[in-house]
Amino acid sequence: MIPYGKQSISQDDIDAVIDVLKSDWLTQGPKVPAFEQAVAHYCGVNHAVAVNSATSALHIACLALDVGKNDIVWTSPISFVASANCALYCGAKIDFVDIDLASGNMSIHELEKKLVLAEQENQLPKVVIPVHLAGQSCDMQAIHKLAEHYGFKIIEDASHAIGAKYQNTPVGCCEFSDICVFSFHPVKIITSAEGGMAVTNNSVLAKRLTRLRSHGLTSDQAEMTELSHGPWYYQQIELGFNYRMTDLHAALGLSQISKLDAFVSKRNELALRYNHEFKDLPVIHLKQTQDCYSSYHLYIVRLMNSDKEHHKALICQLREQGIMSHLHYIPIHLQPYYKKLGFNYGDFPNAERYYNEAITIPLYPLMTKEEQSKVIDAVLKVL
Repeated sequence: MIPYGKQSISQDDIDAVIDVLKSDWLTQGPKVPAFEQAVAHYCGVNHAVAVNSATSALHIACLALDVGKNDIVWTSPISFVASANCALYCGAKIDFVDIDLASGNMSIHELEKKLVLAEQENQLPKVVIPVHLAGQSCDMQAIHKLAEHYGFKIIEDASHAIGAKYQNTPVGCCEFSDICVFSFHPVKIITSAEGGMAVTNNSVLAKRLTRLRSHGLTSDQAEMTELSHGPWYYQQIELGFNYRMTDLHAALGLSQISKLDAFVSKRNELALRYNHEFKDLPVIHLKQTQDCYSSYHLYIVRLMNSDKEHHKALICQLREQGIMSHLHYIPIHLQPYYKKLGFNYGDFPNAERYYNEAITIPLYPLMTKEEQSKVIDAVLKVL
């Protein structure tokens, strides 16, 4: 079975992890800050805080922005559930902004329309979390302009998008956001096995993110409520979590980031071949805008003139031929848990239409020309 995504691990990655196993540090050692510095340098951002998953990063990003009870957070319905769950972890209310069908990303038109209504009803969001689906940035300048007008904060969910660019600058530079979050799960662009990172240009937010990932603890005298008792002393000044990344994971991530540009270049090369081979088929690939360079975490097409049964049949037929076709994502608002919160079919029609048309096709840096040809032949056959 050709998978839809797959990690690329080389001998130097393995050696980097073995070196840590042979060292004095397995958990909180020098590799974590080195990985943070490497990501910060790559993105051109001031601060990076490594954690054990992107879900953890989203959670503490919300907390760092003081999201709490009775606050409102908006995100995209086409994402993994973590993009919405992070707000609920904080006791906040969650809502969604429908997508632009062409890109799969949050619709600026729908966002602005929803903000106008929310202002009239005194229900404006405290935070908006745009999701860079499949590796292409949302229109962050437009979202930032709306944030300045309506007074909300921005967390970029860039779990798919390290290595991508927006307006010729790296996703993660935080020019148009308060915090940006990356994922290093094995099927993402680079991996630390499990892991995530929150990046920001705000030193106050960075300090709070650092505390929150480690039980709310500080060893900084300036943050303590009394004089230090000695060099061993620390204080818990807020309720935090054990969200720390280990040196083992950071070593792998640090090794991988040196190959990030090559990985993204290969992904774009594979995507361009798909675009060419599928140009005469009744499918539409996600539109890439001129001001974006996608990291192509996923290659997604939408079926034209399809229905639910046809859509399901095609995915099953591809799997029967050894092609792990998949679907990213089930609209979050249609999950049983979220339906219990009051969401229903019909709430976000573009997201629901997308769900009935989208298919994810295999794409990963180690994919051979022969493997991609097999995928192409299978898609041509079933369509």
